[in-house]
Amino acid sequence: MANLKSAKKRMRQAEKRRLHNRYYKKTTKTFMKRLFATTDKTEAQELLKKVSSMLDKLAKRNIIHKNKAARHKSQLYKHVNSLA
Repeated sequence: MANLKSAKKRMRQAEKRRLHNRYYKKTTKTFMKRLFATTDKTEAQELLKKVSSMLDKLAKRNIIHKNKAARHKSQLYKHVNSLA
């Protein structure tokens, strides 16, 4: 346990940030699952715009690595293009 006042504050801030980041990460994962479950191409294209934007924001804020975001976007685009 930290003794210094500044270290205690950093712990509080880190926990707050962790919960904030976890919320956005989890929300994005949920939308990705929803997109992969979709069979309608027009609905999938609408979801793709939203999910792609979410992944870019996560990568920009260093919540996930930029290559991971690129990999997920590639998989999503491949899925949407395979729909009839």
